[in-house]
Amino acid sequence: MNELNTSVLVIDDEEMVRDNIEDILVPRSISQEQYGINSAVNILFDTPATLLAPRTRNIPVFTVDKASTGMEGIQKVRQAVEAGRPYAVIFLDMRMPGINGLETAIEIRKYDLKAEIVFITAYSDCSIEEIVEQAGQNVGYHCKPYASEEIIQIATKAVTDYNKLRNLEKLIESIASIGLNHNQLNSLLKNILDQLACSLETDMALLGKLHDGFVYEKVLSIGAIEEKINLEELIARVKTMPIEKDEVIQIDELVLARMDNYSVFALLKKHEKLKTEKMYLLKLFVQNAAQAIRNAELNEKLIQKEKLSAVGQVLAMVMHDLRSPIKNIQLITGLMREDGDISEMVDLIDQSAEQASRIFDDFLDFIKETKITKVSVNVNKIVTEAIKQAEAREGIEQITIIKNVPDTLVVPGDESKLRGTIINLVNNAIDVLHDRKITNGEITITARIEGKEVMLYITDNGPGIPPEISETLFEPFVTKYKTNGTGLGLSIVKQFITGHGGKIAVYNNNGATFTISLPL
Repeated sequence: MNELNTSVLVIDDEEMVRDNIEDILVPRSISQEQYGINSAVNILFDTPATLLAPRTRNIPVFTVDKASTGMEGIQKVRQAVEAGRPYAVIFLDMRMPGINGLETAIEIRKYDLKAEIVFITAYSDCSIEEIVEQAGQNVGYHCKPYASEEIIQIATKAVTDYNKLRNLEKLIESIASIGLNHNQLNSLLKNILDQLACSLETDMALLGKLHDGFVYEKVLSIGAIEEKINLEELIARVKTMPIEKDEVIQIDELVLARMDNYSVFALLKKHEKLKTEKMYLLKLFVQNAAQAIRNAELNEKLIQKEKLSAVGQVLAMVMHDLRSPIKNIQLITGLMREDGDISEMVDLIDQSAEQASRIFDDFLDFIKETKITKVSVNVNKIVTEAIKQAEAREGIEQITIIKNVPDTLVVPGDESKLRGTIINLVNNAIDVLHDRKITNGEITITARIEGKEVMLYITDNGPGIPPEISETLFEPFVTKYKTNGTGLGLSIVKQFITGHGGKIAVYNNNGATFTISLPL
């Protein structure tokens, strides 16, 4: 929380008491006359006495509202809750005209279950047990007369407890809305259960699930609760308990909260009855933990479904690309049967088979993230081979490929993958220039040493990279301006270049320019 709630309400029919508690919690500045009195007291009694104790950094800055009757106090509580500014602490007198303090507390609880109520009274009209039974567990009791230090101490502790519980409540409420996998969620739940157990003043708690009312499965636990109690006996006992699914019960030192099939057991150090506020937090934890676990299960099922869908999409794209070279093989073999001259046909079969094989290899390399094995690679050689292979590409007749690569330029790398990278980029450029019917299409391949890197530039005079895919161009399945293609090509290219310790980028300048840097 950004700020502590230090708002206090004093309900007492005696004006002097109301004002006195306000003066204690919100001390007025000491006047010159009061300083003089303090000095006189010091001289007379030889003590460093002060009328108002100096405020230390550990004491909160309180704000105080006052009410002279129970009905006025109830009205202020209702208005504060409706305005979203509830009171953290309520000091309440027992004997008052109209409705008494206990009746006031019971009515207050209809609007605010969380405020810390402290009875300040000179009369014990009701026993502590009666007060707790009717006004709830989160109440305190202090007798008049009181010392200033006692009021400050009570208010400070009550405000601290209130805000700790509110922080924990906010944290618990956030569980169900956080998307986490099982491991992350279990870590978070254990952390929060630790904090909750600390609030309950125990170091032993267990969150579990009862399947079909028979089989108990532990989700997580803290402390040695499984060593202290017989879980089988406890589960058998729980099954016979007439407990509602959203109820919290306490039996001696054992506290049980249940939500659907999920339960939390906490073993208290003391046999004292747990405060209503803490019972509420325990119930809140089970509710949100159950929802968060269900969300995690649904999320994992959704991810699995998306993975299967993505795999199906990839296979569909790969099959689409393979269809063309495989059909070509059938067509060529048919022509071979009709024509006696088969030498040229064999070359075409080899090209189709190589194209199909390359699609498979690229896909497998991308999936397996094949490790790079480096040798000395002549850049001019692989560029020349890439250009030669591109000569069989559809539409190449209308395109000029220009090479500016030194004959002796060598770079450490995987020759097959670097050649495949250049082939992929050149083929992409050819496809775009052909599909977009660019007249006088031109592709330029330039390589040179710059500092400690080999820089490779592949430029075309096509339409450039569309703005809508420029940020995601190297991600899988991103493609545009191409009639064929899986959208995996540039993902594979980036994976290969990154595996070499290099970088790849693209920019538009009267077409698209891909830049590749490889370390020497």
